[in-house]
Amino acid sequence: MPGIDECLLEAMALPGARGAALVDWSSGLALGTAGDSPVGDHETTAAETAELARAAAEYESFAQPAPDSAPGGAPGETGLGLPVEDLIVTTRTGYHVLRFVETSFDSSVFLHLWLDRTDGNLALARHRLRILAEGLVLR
Repeated sequence: MPGIDECLLEAMALPGARGAALVDWSSGLALGTAGDSPVGDHETTAAETAELARAAAEYESFAQPAPDSAPGGAPGETGLGLPVEDLIVTTRTGYHVLRFVETSFDSSVFLHLWLDRTDGNLALARHRLRILAEGLVLR
């Protein structure tokens, strides 16, 4: 099972990958980075993407509880794991894919992959990030 560095290196092997990071969305800190950052600074990118991830994970519009969820659960909790699987932001030059990672503790981390729009394969990236997130071992 890969750790953070191995996971990010595998993400960077995807066609069109320009940068990757593992980010804690509760603090906005990058736990690991690889490649480039869209703004030239991985910490700035981590903080900005954390805001987006936090909104998606906490706002009911995006993370509605499943009909069978237990009463009294945390906001956005579905009883089926994380309420949001991934987010995709499309820009004129690229894609930003944020894949939430389930952990044994608070599950407040996500993988962020920045893909070149010309060379990147969005479907492949989503599929591969899902596999990486499931196998990631946080040490």
